[in-house]
Amino acid sequence: MTSNRLSGPLADVSGDAGYADHPQRVGFFTDTSVCIGCKACEVACKEWNGLPDPHADVLELTGMSYDNTGALGSDSWRHVAFIEQAKPLIDAGDDGGGTRWLMASDVCKHCTHAACLDVCPTGALVRTEFGTVIVQPDVCNGCAYCVSACPYGVIDRREDDGRAWKCTMCYDRLRGGLEPACAKACPTDSIQFGPLDELREIAQGRLADLHAGGETGARLYGADPEDGIGGAGAFFLLLDEPEVYGLPPDPVVTTRDLPREWGWAGAAAGMLLAGIAVAFAGRKS
Repeated sequence: MTSNRLSGPLADVSGDAGYADHPQRVGFFTDTSVCIGCKACEVACKEWNGLPDPHADVLELTGMSYDNTGALGSDSWRHVAFIEQAKPLIDAGDDGGGTRWLMASDVCKHCTHAACLDVCPTGALVRTEFGTVIVQPDVCNGCAYCVSACPYGVIDRREDDGRAWKCTMCYDRLRGGLEPACAKACPTDSIQFGPLDELREIAQGRLADLHAGGETGARLYGADPEDGIGGAGAFFLLLDEPEVYGLPPDPVVTTRDLPREWGWAGAAAGMLLAGIAVAFAGRKS
């Protein structure tokens, strides 16, 4: 029986230092302004990674417009959101009514400072040579610490085996020199893949074009290396507030305060031991 444990040049899994500017770091830039909601990315992701499809045998209406997957999960590593707004397109004229659709393909952010890496007790979560974060399923013990630690609610456990699963950015394809399946399948280049620094430059240019065209609500999300997670490896161009897309407005790595808290715990333990020592010394005297 062969092991599923990843082989190859993995980076130091004990920390994230240096990955903000890692020379080989790759990522996703998702331009939601050109997403047409075709869900080709969802299908390609499921097909390539062999993900279960709970909707294969039944058409299930979730009440979320045309969205039948609902959210990212253990069996849905790409999720296309459909958001209907009572707001006309900028080139349709402001007649006081109208509707526009916001569509966005969400995915694991592959954070620069990844809380899931910090809390994993078995080393199942690792940072690859491409700067991405992946789960090794044969090492995962199902503790779900990573599920609670993720500031985006991305990681999920499967009910049948209890292990954690999420996007790997098609690690097997990257090692073979291929782009991830979702980016390959996207017909509008809404999902772009490449070196992260180059994608950030492309995103800034696209944002400037939209602003010049009157789309003043457009903004980049996750592209700032100085944000609460040190910048995302998968970032987005949004046409509205992050909350509209179900994204936290100001995500922060949830393990940010762990060193300070461990320091307090150590100090408290030291004081307790000192008190016990004084008590025993008093009894002896």
